[in-house]
Amino acid sequence: MNPNLSRLQAYPFERLRQLFATVTPNPAFRPISLGIGEPRHATPQLIKQAYCDAIMDPQGGLSVYPATAGDVALRQSIVQWLHRRYGLNLDVATQVLPVNGSREALFAFAQTVVDPARQTRADEPVLVVSPNPFYQIYEGAALLAGAQPYFVPSDPARNFAQDWDSVPDAVWARTQLLFVCSPGNPTGAVMPLEEWQKLFALSDRHGFVIASDECYSEIYFRDEPPLGGLEAAARLGRTDFKNLLAFTSLSKRSNVPGMRSGFVAGDAALVKQFLLYRTYHGSAMSTVVQKASIAAWDDEQHVQDNRAQYRAKFAQVTPMLAGVLDVALPDAGFYLWAKVPGSDTDFARDLLALYNVTVLPGSFLAREARGFNPGASRIRMALVAETAECVEAAQRIVQFVQSRT
Repeated sequence: MNPNLSRLQAYPFERLRQLFATVTPNPAFRPISLGIGEPRHATPQLIKQAYCDAIMDPQGGLSVYPATAGDVALRQSIVQWLHRRYGLNLDVATQVLPVNGSREALFAFAQTVVDPARQTRADEPVLVVSPNPFYQIYEGAALLAGAQPYFVPSDPARNFAQDWDSVPDAVWARTQLLFVCSPGNPTGAVMPLEEWQKLFALSDRHGFVIASDECYSEIYFRDEPPLGGLEAAARLGRTDFKNLLAFTSLSKRSNVPGMRSGFVAGDAALVKQFLLYRTYHGSAMSTVVQKASIAAWDDEQHVQDNRAQYRAKFAQVTPMLAGVLDVALPDAGFYLWAKVPGSDTDFARDLLALYNVTVLPGSFLAREARGFNPGASRIRMALVAETAECVEAAQRIVQFVQSRT
């Protein structure tokens, strides 16, 4: 077996299962889960219809092998969306690649770009840098690629902005890949242009690649949509997108997590090598999913409707919880990242036992670094259910907190 498998930590939801193993939820309440970030709004009819039509297509459907590079029509649809959304002009043939959701692509990309043989000393392995707290795939991808994860400190006082200046040059010199997530999971923070400029300068100096995870980009609460990594590069005159790939998904944008559809875009040289890897990996997207994806990328009305649902929901739930917890409306995404009194694991366990509401302890989404786990005494709440269910969960949490004070 690959010895790096032994380096993997239990996934957050496995840790949650272990935490709740001895808990008996209060049967007086129906169960409500705010634990998993799985979109639960209705899938738009236009996407389901395109999916069904593609299955019935006698010239395609499920009867043909899909190309790893994807159909030209899908790549054209993606390029047109990137132009509408960010004002970008990417090459259909060389700068975009369909993927089976951003999760598998983020993991596979690390296997493509990390070269552990570049380690110069036995006690100084190559590094993959990521935020902290973070999406757990970043760590697993780094470990199974033969690299060592390095977690950048974050500042709770600045909406958990990453303290890039605290990273020594010696660390950057060993870095081959940097994961960034904007809007962030779990914090919902969006990186400003100045932060991107700093990272691009570091990438130019040290040669590492930036993987920009942007799967929450279309759920936001401000008037201005979140800045994307490719958009930031273009504003700074980096139109070749050197050493930069953006990863985007339809799961949150279009409420199709089961379709597993997204894309990567950016540096043509990276796309070329990633395509080579994926050709051998067998990562081609089904032609049926491709047709449904075209319908999704070509339509914005359902995205606006989806965003409006989240805005209305957060407008009700956030003030309720802010009355008893340290929590505020995020920049984007569908999570509330709240500070709780005492232990986050105790809070989650007792909340389930007394009020049958599931939340995810923040410490499960971070790692202790320099003596501090930035997720400690925090919980992540995914407001993915319908508004009435989220409001009911919030009411129970308010009662729970008030009963403990």
